[in-house]
Amino acid sequence: MVQNSRTQQVWAALGSVTDPEIDESVTSLEFVTSVRIESGNRVHIEFRLPTYWCAPNFAFLMASDMRDAVAELPWVESVIVGLLDHFSAEMINRSVALRQDFRDAFPGETDGDLSEIRKKFLGKAFERRQELLLRHLMANGYRPAWITRISLHELMELPLNNEGAALRKLYLFIWRKVHRDRTDERLAFTTVDGAPLDPDTFPMYLRKLAGVRRNAEFNGFICRSLLAARNKSSESSFAKATEDRSSGNGEVGRNLEARS
Repeated sequence: MVQNSRTQQVWAALGSVTDPEIDESVTSLEFVTSVRIESGNRVHIEFRLPTYWCAPNFAFLMASDMRDAVAELPWVESVIVGLLDHFSAEMINRSVALRQDFRDAFPGETDGDLSEIRKKFLGKAFERRQELLLRHLMANGYRPAWITRISLHELMELPLNNEGAALRKLYLFIWRKVHRDRTDERLAFTTVDGAPLDPDTFPMYLRKLAGVRRNAEFNGFICRSLLAARNKSSESSFAKATEDRSSGNGEVGRNLEARS
């Protein structure tokens, strides 16, 4: 019972980790292939990306974020994250285990860490989640003149249905990451740089955010399609190998025939 509960806690922690380009969790994207809790409260996580050639910087970010998210659980003693079937898996896995920077994983190939990339895609996630919440508010009768001047505290106190509350929770999570010098009296809705929104140009601003969201959704569709094709190919290869072994057509079958 305790083991099952702890496994669920690990999966919940992994659910907070997102693909930075898509802003969807690594669990909903089905990147995580296994979670094991070993003796000494050591957690072992394995994940696979859509292709062998997925960008190593994003792979490194996801691996390190998975490690950090699970390590925050109070009972976890250590976390091992293993990227599977990727051209840079060995380098990434080693550096994540040693808590090194991205440049340490690829010495001589990059001059900086991933802070700027992380900041860029954090901003895109902020815009994507903001647009979804803004459209929900407008669909429920709230007008731009009111939306652009409410405080964070007012947004948190706003009565919303289940859909709106879920969108608000996602937005507030990313809002607090972007605006670390926060107070509840700050404007709830600003640009990613903290500039106030103008009611007169609000429709144009929403169209800009919609473009960010559509791009992320398209990338998510591509990722899911590639991963599904990769998994199907792996299953087909496994099935064929099993068939070969059982029929004696594979290497094992030939070796058995030679011995007989």
